[in-house]
Amino acid sequence: MAQVPFWRRKSLDEMNASEWEALCDGCGRCCLHSLEDEETGDIYSTNVACRLLDTNTCRCSQYSQRKELVPGCIQLQVEDIPEFSWLPRTCAYRSLAEGRPLPEWHPLITGDIESVHKAGMSVQGGVISEALVHPDDMEEHIVTCVETG
Repeated sequence: MAQVPFWRRKSLDEMNASEWEALCDGCGRCCLHSLEDEETGDIYSTNVACRLLDTNTCRCSQYSQRKELVPGCIQLQVEDIPEFSWLPRTCAYRSLAEGRPLPEWHPLITGDIESVHKAGMSVQGGVISEALVHPDDMEEHIVTCVETG
């Protein structure tokens, strides 16, 4: 009998550091800038990526130093599970926290790290670096209102 994969037999708070990191599908969506409407509280996603995101691989180019280089970078932690609603609905962390399975294209399911790109679920080819966008022009890059519920 095959062993049940860790993400099916463990809760998020039972996972070790390497299992937690393995949940990231490499979509790059959590590295996109969002804007909040101060009057309504609505959150809008943009097509503007953190300057550290490699827009081809959709991975952080300075992952081990990201918190020092980008102080506002959010590091997902177990304690933050109740706040995971800001993450894309397809995100493994959010899916598991909400009791849903990993998407069929997730690299842990397919065994292929490129499957997230092949399925069109990553930001690959569809974003620009914040280094190319003036902060005053960020609203011009809004693509959608983020589902937070």
